[in-house]
Amino acid sequence: MHVSDIPRLRAIPIGIEATGTREEFDSMGMVSVPANRYWGAQTERSLHHFNIGGDKMPVEVYHAYGFVKKACALVNATAGRLPGWKRDAIVQAADEAIGGKLDIHFPLYVWQTGSGTQSNMNVNEVLSNRAIQLLGGELGTQQPVGPNDDVNMGQSSNDTFPTAMHVATVMAIDEQLVPAVNALIGVIERKADDWMAVVKIGRTHLEDAVPLTVGQEWHGWAGQLRACIDDIQQTRSGLYALAVGGTAVGTGLNAPPGFSVDVAARIAELTGKPFVTAPNKFTAQGSLDAMVRASAGLRGLAVALMKIANDMRWLASGPRCGLGELKLPDNEPGSSIMPGKVNPTQCEAMVMIAIQVLGNDSAVAIAGSQGNFELNAMRPVIINNILHSIRILADGCDRFREFSVEGTQLVPEKIAQYVAGSVMLVTALSPLIGYQNAAHIAEKAVADGTTLKEAALASGLVDQATFDKTIRPIDMVGHGLAGA
Repeated sequence: MHVSDIPRLRAIPIGIEATGTREEFDSMGMVSVPANRYWGAQTERSLHHFNIGGDKMPVEVYHAYGFVKKACALVNATAGRLPGWKRDAIVQAADEAIGGKLDIHFPLYVWQTGSGTQSNMNVNEVLSNRAIQLLGGELGTQQPVGPNDDVNMGQSSNDTFPTAMHVATVMAIDEQLVPAVNALIGVIERKADDWMAVVKIGRTHLEDAVPLTVGQEWHGWAGQLRACIDDIQQTRSGLYALAVGGTAVGTGLNAPPGFSVDVAARIAELTGKPFVTAPNKFTAQGSLDAMVRASAGLRGLAVALMKIANDMRWLASGPRCGLGELKLPDNEPGSSIMPGKVNPTQCEAMVMIAIQVLGNDSAVAIAGSQGNFELNAMRPVIINNILHSIRILADGCDRFREFSVEGTQLVPEKIAQYVAGSVMLVTALSPLIGYQNAAHIAEKAVADGTTLKEAALASGLVDQATFDKTIRPIDMVGHGLAGA
């Protein structure tokens, strides 16, 4: 092409001012598409054939795909396979996709081909038509930038869709989930530090146990969440390995030597994440094990959050006829019939989120087991469930922190009442009078409805001075968090 014939990139805003339909084509023939949308024939076919349930492919997948397509265009241009003017048009369109500016042009459903081919082609068609527009061409002609030959050069859905899955998941973990969980941990730990000297009665099997402090209990929750973050970050490391460059079955057919390494390096540069090429493309494409492990990390977080939310709502039960050790914020009326009732709604929401995440993970595990030969064709449900889990966990942690944990207060008189009335303080007498004797004292106190002190003195095994010296709850809580 003579230099004077090279199309020039134009400053054309996003959007198509047209009504009705236009004709697009693919290998199977002509298809009418909405004239004001960038997508093409294959996207329109998918919309027709897979209009199922209203569940749309998450936009985060398309934002991640923008990084993949941009990286591939840059590498192909550097290798001399793609002219610089085509590269520039594709890169600008990809940047717009990354920034969410083309979201309305990505309409496809989750329930589609299991490889994600239709979403890959949706991206290819949108970037192709946007590039054509920027170069002054006619939409629908696939000239001068084609969806398959240019945007998808050296690629397959089979290697780029799992690549986009990994990029989207890593970014969601880093930008949404980890900050939200860390913020929640910070508030829990601050309150735990403030309450380290507040002695309360412990409970095991839902029954009275020996004392601990409120701070120790809350630090236990924080420790759970910190361990979950560690696990999530460990599973995230497996997502840094990218399948791109394996093309159809892992052999790299139609991609030049070094393409996988170069594209992964470009994606790492563009995202600021340590992505690398997967050393074994047959593992990367024939399985989705790294995604399954990432989902398991989310499941672990859900388990911990459910425990914390349940503990808090039980400890706040009442206000007159429950445990009543905690006072949660009054955010909204709790009943349409019972005036003045307020419920632990943030805790309930968190429990429901945890239940949903556990269900999402079960589906991910089943889908991950369905790889056949060189391809796992259950990709859309896996990425949809994982991104959904991340989104609701992150949002749930933010709301739980802001509207429940931050405003939670102690009810000191109730806490002190339980400590004073517990017969399990008798445990401290066991080293002095033996387990059986201590057990009989506790049993007697419960049977007669007396205090532990009254039962102990009546037994004749302990005098008042010994009892007062031994049964000191503050001396029973140990030191710090590590036990004896």
